[in-house]
Amino acid sequence: MSDTKYSPPVTAPSAPDGPGEDGGPAHTGSRWPMPQGAVWGDRTDPEGLRPGLLREQVERGEADASAQGPQAAEAEEPKPKRKRDPYLDNVKFVLIALVVLGHSLVPTLDADSSRAAYIFIYMFHMPLFVMISGYLSRNFWNSNAKTNKLVDTFVVPYVIVEVGYAALRFSLGQKWSLTIIDPAWLNWYLLALLFWRLSTPVWKRMKHPVPVSIAIYVFAGYSQIAGDFSMDRFFGLMPFFVLGLVMQPEHFELLNRRWVKILSAVTLLCAAGVAIYIAPKAPLDPFYFKHSYQDMDLSWWMGPLVRIGLLVCSLAMCFAVLSLVPRGETWYSDLGTRTLYAYLLHGIPVLIAKDQGWLDLPWLHGPLGVLAIASSTFALAIILCLPETRTVFKWLLEPRLTWLYRRPSRS
Repeated sequence: MSDTKYSPPVTAPSAPDGPGEDGGPAHTGSRWPMPQGAVWGDRTDPEGLRPGLLREQVERGEADASAQGPQAAEAEEPKPKRKRDPYLDNVKFVLIALVVLGHSLVPTLDADSSRAAYIFIYMFHMPLFVMISGYLSRNFWNSNAKTNKLVDTFVVPYVIVEVGYAALRFSLGQKWSLTIIDPAWLNWYLLALLFWRLSTPVWKRMKHPVPVSIAIYVFAGYSQIAGDFSMDRFFGLMPFFVLGLVMQPEHFELLNRRWVKILSAVTLLCAAGVAIYIAPKAPLDPFYFKHSYQDMDLSWWMGPLVRIGLLVCSLAMCFAVLSLVPRGETWYSDLGTRTLYAYLLHGIPVLIAKDQGWLDLPWLHGPLGVLAIASSTFALAIILCLPETRTVFKWLLEPRLTWLYRRPSRS
């Protein structure tokens, strides 16, 4: 995510999740343990089997075992395999499509229609990615394999992306610039998520982590925190990650009620109306969740009010989207398993389009332009989430550095 004052650099999760099955915007951690009930389709129970199938297998196994002896009973005992629930994948694909759209709208923000769409998207798309990342980070420290991914998923891809963007900018005629401590454009998420996950044990030890994280979020606005190591975003989006950490499956089940879905639709419609209304005059800095009160010319008392207001509105939109996204299998569920590639790679075509002036065409600066850009970026998101894209770039973006780690000792 970038602001309009920054000319993006080049390349390259949750999220919001990260390389492989765990990590940035594409894959933020362990599988999504969703609640039972409406989340599960008609064809699967919480164990991933057709209703009644497990019982049939058990009865069949007992019958075979009685005929073949006790050893055969143990050998034939069924081991049902849990089916991946599509709900989180649906959410991730919707969010990654909005990430690509948001970055592509930047050259057209002089038009009120583009600005309104931009404000609407930025109010919730990255906060929701961060919240999902927090939810999937709850058990991150419970295995050595997940701990190893702190390097595989964040550090190595981060360096690759930084070098890639520097090379792309240089090839487009810009000055060579490579600063590893200052993340390039959308690369901030990898570092921020790394530090959020490193802080997870601390939050899990606290009695009231959410109020503490909100207090830190509010008071951080009094300091002009630099963007080095994504510290500005680390504090600016901290409450969303911590809230994800403390959420339980039953909280998501509450969002699946009919009256909640109706309220969610109304919430998003109202948010769209507000975005259209404030677009001509509202500054964009607050929607990046990183600037200090001084940078935004806010007084000591107005700054906290703005931050708290943004937090409340953003959370309302996040929960509304979670409520309305389909929970069953959709045509884009499989695409949602590979959003890492869309997140890390979409910057290349978007940056080239900006550099070549393709997004500066006059007819794009209006409602029809927003629709055209949205359609193009939606197609781009689909392409970058295809299995063929992962096949081509997996060696680069999902390195498996097994040789780097010691095997856990047997005790």
